[in-house]
Amino acid sequence: GLAERAKGMGANVIVVEPKAVEALRAHLNGFRVMPMAEAAKHADIIVTVTGGKAAVQNGHFKLMKDGVVLANSGHFNVEINIPALEKLSTKKRTIRPFVEEYTVADGRRHLYLLGEGRLINLAAAEGHPASVMDMSFATQALASEWAVKNRNRLNPQVYDVPKEVEDWVARLKLASMRIRIDKLTKEQEHYLTSWTIGT
Repeated sequence: GLAERAKGMGANVIVVEPKAVEALRAHLNGFRVMPMAEAAKHADIIVTVTGGKAAVQNGHFKLMKDGVVLANSGHFNVEINIPALEKLSTKKRTIRPFVEEYTVADGRRHLYLLGEGRLINLAAAEGHPASVMDMSFATQALASEWAVKNRNRLNPQVYDVPKEVEDWVARLKLASMRIRIDKLTKEQEHYLTSWTIGT
């Protein structure tokens, strides 16, 4: 989503993705895909959205150009290895709220960390937009209702949100935005769920 939004706003986006299927999907959607060690050399802005740890680390900082902006929009402040950045730097100063400048040991490069590496839209903005949270809360509420109604036939385990719940939330959201879509006919539905028609 972040890559698509940045691309839509005119950015030249590089996707760094260790999962093969996701990397292929990004490539087929028109993005350049490469390892972080290569992308770090080209980037002006790096935003992590991995949900993991140390996506940007010591070796990557050493490859970055002067003036690179670093932000995290994925998880806790572990996606960017901040202790490694601090160890690599000779000077750190706050240049404005939520922007810290790190002077790299060679003295010729400065890297800018936003929001202390924390989830940027929570640390330095107004949080998740209501237009996203309404869908998230609706999905959670309806999935909880589904789990309660079906509790007698569920085993103790983690379940994906049922497709009918996701579809219901999507239909409600589209209706709230006055967006109309087609509905499959019975014949079309049958064709999509059958293997007896066609070659």
